[in-house]
Parts: sequence; structure tokens; C-alpha cells
Amino acid sequence: MRIIFAGTPEFARVAMARLSAAGFEIPLVLTQPDRPAGRGMKLQASPVKQLALEIGAAVAQPRSLRLDGKFPDDAAAARQAIMDAKADVMVVAAYGLILPQWVLDAPRLGCLNIHASLLPRWRGAAPIHRAIEAGDAQTGVTIMQMDAGLDTGDMLLVEALPIGPGDTTGSLHDRLAVLGGRMIVEALELAACGGLRPVPQPAEGVSYAHKIEKAEAAIDWTLGADAIVRRVHAFDPFPGAASVLAGESLKVWAANVAELALPPGAPAGQIVAVTPEGIAVAAGGAVVNVTEVQRPGGKRMAARDFVRGAGVAAGQSFETRAA
Repeated sequence: MRIIFAGTPEFARVAMARLSAAGFEIPLVLTQPDRPAGRGMKLQASPVKQLALEIGAAVAQPRSLRLDGKFPDDAAAARQAIMDAKADVMVVAAYGLILPQWVLDAPRLGCLNIHASLLPRWRGAAPIHRAIEAGDAQTGVTIMQMDAGLDTGDMLLVEALPIGPGDTTGSLHDRLAVLGGRMIVEALELAACGGLRPVPQPAEGVSYAHKIEKAEAAIDWTLGADAIVRRVHAFDPFPGAASVLAGESLKVWAANVAELALPPGAPAGQIVAVTPEGIAVAAGGAVVNVTEVQRPGGKRMAARDFVRGAGVAAGQSFETRAA
């Protein structure tokens, strides 16, 4: 079976590597244009492009696939490459471009998407972050037949994965990437023998995982302790939860709900205790124990080490919103 693979980040690279290892032919890879990255802001190829070059697949990096859009030359060149590939199917994983109808119709078996949620919950750009932020007990991967809607196509395979109390977006991402890679191989093997059975998504339970914005990183200490801890987990590794203490903006990378009782009258954001476990901070109705932080330009460190170096003490306060 000949596959066009469309994807950009590490999540997609894992699936593409699994397909290549399973012996599927990948004559063409679509991925986002190289972007500036690192301290030197040098152009850097996406993880998917790097793998494509390793396995000898042709690479196309159009800025758009809309023939009537802002970059018609890019789209026209991509269309020619897609037609020349004579693929049976296109596999899409976190690609980053909207696929117009001509792309959806090009391969014989259409386009299959690896989506990191249990559809129809968390359609959209940030399903892993939003599942953790919402406190979901489980998430998973849906292999979906793509249509013109936003993650609205028929479900082909679905498998659930539990979300542990200590899971971050980073840790859950890695497990879902492996699951997605296994499932897309299974889906294509079934497709080859006509064994896929499309199931329409239910109308109930639809929710949207909107893109994560940097402004969301600011910790609002008036929220409940559980909500704050979930956000810390959801925003690791990006954008990182943050709060200002003594004029310095700190990233908060790890936290838990403390067993300490909230002292009467303690305002949200006030440090109520400094313990060997971390920095106990008053929140909405309970106490959050901050256990890992990062100063600007520094490395992640245990909160207890930060406390020793910065002279943090009970009675100081985090701002309820970071700058």
C-alpha cells in the first residue's frame, strides 16, 4: 500500500516511523515549512521532515493547499506531487494545514487522521492539554476518516488510555503517540482487506480543544487547588504555568494539592508554609504545594532548592496573574 504521510511534530514522527517499520511504502511526505528555532533562530526541519530525509521519501512543504488561496503556486506544486505519488491513502497526524476537498478526494481510500482524543470529545488543536486541564479520567486515540469538517469524520478505530494523577501533557503525549502509531498500522492492514467499518460520531458529547495561548499560562490562585494543579500538568511542556513572586516571573512545573488546611483569612497566592516538599500556597478553598519551578534563564529545579537560594518565606505572596 502506497501512503502519503502528512504531519509535522514528534507525535506525527512516531506514527510515520511505525508505518515505515511495518513496510508501508511512503513515496511522499507533506510537512510544515522549516521554522526558526533555538537560540540562534536558525531554520530547523520538523521531526517529520527529518525522518522523511532519513528514509528517502520525497518532501513537500507548502504554505497552503488552497488552490485559490494566498499561496496558489505552493498548492499547485503540492497537488502535482500528490497526483504523481499515486497513493492509496493519505495518513494525517498533527499536520497543521487545513485539507481542502481536492486533497481529501485524491487518494483512493481518502485521508485517515490520527486524533489524540476519544471523539467527539476534544475535537480541535489541543486535545491532550484540554483533557488534562478538564480532569478527564481517560483519553485515547481515534483513527478517523477525514471529511471537510473539523474532526467530524467517521470513526474507524478507537482505543482508550487512562490519564494518571501525575500525567502531564508531555508524558501523555508520548504514550498517545505510541498508541497512535500502532493503531494506524492496524487500520491500514484492515483497510487493505476491506475490514474497516466506519462508525458516525455521536451527536452527544461534542467538545472543542481550542489552541493553547501563552496568556493562559498565568496562574489564577483564586481558582480551586485541583484546577490549578491540573493546569500546571496540562501546560507542561508548553507554555508552562507561571506566576510572579517578588517581581520575578517563575515557571511552575510541578504541583499537587497539599494536605495542609487553608489558614483562615489567607488570601489567594499567599505562601502559607515552606516545607521540605515545597512551597505551600493559598488557593481558592485549599492549598497548592509547588514542588518544581524555573527562574528566567535558568533550569528546572526542586522548589526546596529554589527556596534556599531565594530566601522565600511564609507570608510572601504570588501575584494572582503573571505578567
